[in-house]
Amino acid sequence: MRVLIAFDKFKDSLTAPGACEIAAEALQKKQPDWEIAQCPLTDGGEGFAAILTRASQGQIHQHTVTGPRGVPVDASFGIVTFSNIPAVAHRLLDLSSDIADSASIALIEMATASGLALLEDEERDPWHTTSYGTGELINSAIELGVEAILLGVGGSATNDLGLGALNAMGLSFLDQNGDAISPPIPDTWSQISTPTGTLPANTPPIHIACDVDNPLLGPNGAAAIYGPQKGLLAADLPRMEAASERLAALLCDHQGKPHGTINTPGAGAAGGIAFGFMTAADAQLLPGADFVAAWFDVESHLASSDIVITGEGRFDDSSLRGKGPGALAARALELNKTVHVFAGQIDLTSVPEKLHLHAITPAEMSLKEAFRSASQLLTSAINDKF
Repeated sequence: MRVLIAFDKFKDSLTAPGACEIAAEALQKKQPDWEIAQCPLTDGGEGFAAILTRASQGQIHQHTVTGPRGVPVDASFGIVTFSNIPAVAHRLLDLSSDIADSASIALIEMATASGLALLEDEERDPWHTTSYGTGELINSAIELGVEAILLGVGGSATNDLGLGALNAMGLSFLDQNGDAISPPIPDTWSQISTPTGTLPANTPPIHIACDVDNPLLGPNGAAAIYGPQKGLLAADLPRMEAASERLAALLCDHQGKPHGTINTPGAGAAGGIAFGFMTAADAQLLPGADFVAAWFDVESHLASSDIVITGEGRFDDSSLRGKGPGALAARALELNKTVHVFAGQIDLTSVPEKLHLHAITPAEMSLKEAFRSASQLLTSAINDKF
């Protein structure tokens, strides 16, 4: 029997690789003769860089950078040589065919430098958070001579349009007296009158892995949809929208780009960092989950598996909208595989036929206790089923 184990993270309790390892260990003890493959899932958020780097025998580089509230944090990124990248993933990057196999790509995860998980609840306030540390990580990768950068932007604490990262990389934001405003957090945007400067001439192609199609502004924009989880008060939304629109226009004018870039699907990813890098660095967007699936050659694993085990912290209707465990489960069902979903909580209005669902958290257990006990709960659920 061949089994594919492919979990996404259980937020605030288990990483994607951790969940896969726990399930694999429990299953192997119950079924020692079964062949098990593991493919952790990530769409560009927490664990993105580490998961892909380790899968391709790359190197992790540690750096101390500016955290989302200005306090130094320890962050990291991965370096992988092109010869170790699966052909399908290489094609998705659509890079020049002249790049040698010995060249390298940097895998950078915004969450490790500018992530929401780095802040306590009372520190979460997008008026005062910055993506500056993400730019510092990118600078470090550029100094190593990488030929391309893949930036995962899930889990951000910011709504600064990526201006902090661009500031770290060479752009300056001046007030009416010509004095620099740094880092350019939204709370200081009213002082900014002029962007100036350029990014390093040796900045390589930048691809952004994300699975959202939100524009920068409007009812489906960055602030309206993701601002509340980052600490934005409902009463402050109109002010944040107006400030974002003004700074976005200034950046477009400085870079000679049309203001319509604001409306590009995906521009609102990670508090608008996608917009900032598309405007200032001609960054290209990639579907994060699809890219990770290509990196792990999940399609081949699915084809050769008899059973597919997947899941995440909460499996609900949004999980079935084309990403992560839901997309994997749908594809596996298309291939007539037996599919089991294990999740902390399950809340579906309609259950796909032949999809086996397992909520691992007892109904009477508090969320706090569930977070603490996630490892044991997942192990018990695997043992009970198999």
